[in-house]
Amino acid sequence: MAIRPEKKHNPMMISVAVVEDNPGLRRSLELMLAESPGFQCVAACGSGEEALQKLPRCTPDVVLMDIHLPNLSGIECTAQLKQLMPKVLIVMITIYNETDKIFKVLRAGASGYLLKRSSPDEILHAIADVMKGGAPMSPEIARQVVEFFKATGPGATEKVELGRRKEEILSLLAQGYANKEIAQTLSISLDTVRTHLRQIYEMLHVRSRTEAVARFIADRQPDLAARPSIR
Repeated sequence: MAIRPEKKHNPMMISVAVVEDNPGLRRSLELMLAESPGFQCVAACGSGEEALQKLPRCTPDVVLMDIHLPNLSGIECTAQLKQLMPKVLIVMITIYNETDKIFKVLRAGASGYLLKRSSPDEILHAIADVMKGGAPMSPEIARQVVEFFKATGPGATEKVELGRRKEEILSLLAQGYANKEIAQTLSISLDTVRTHLRQIYEMLHVRSRTEAVARFIADRQPDLAARPSIR
């Protein structure tokens, strides 16, 4: 069987890979990306094993990942991809919204979590959003994340005092600001922002900006939980 050549990146486009075992949905996502200005599908894989072989070679910016893949699950594939490609951004797309799976996905290194019933515009917006440093989630997922942090962890019994600068950074993070935008807004260096973020994660006992944003909303800005999504 002839090997399909890998697509080359167009630097003017966001390069996306699709990992989905349903052939029809995989093809639909490919076509959606092909027909959308500013986006390029560089790989479409039917299994986690195939993704681990292909994606390190084509280095996509963003991966749309199904959670329920045969054999190697989307959660396991996400964790292994993040080890191979630390900078890759992974958005999980699934028909499920179970809380336990949401947090396994986020802790494996995913940057967002969408339901498969999301519209093409919502998926494309999520891809663009995650490239800017956002944490896109379907509304139902965002509410579950917020409720989880209200009910569990250190934030359930005490508010962690981060200090003024870290609070400012976390507030901007919750508004969808990328690291560079935070640095510019606060007139500090990018390295300083990264150092503060690492310390914030440690203090809040979280592993990603997505979890940090959810903790911020649950602990400090509960009114934001009613908004349609977390950016």
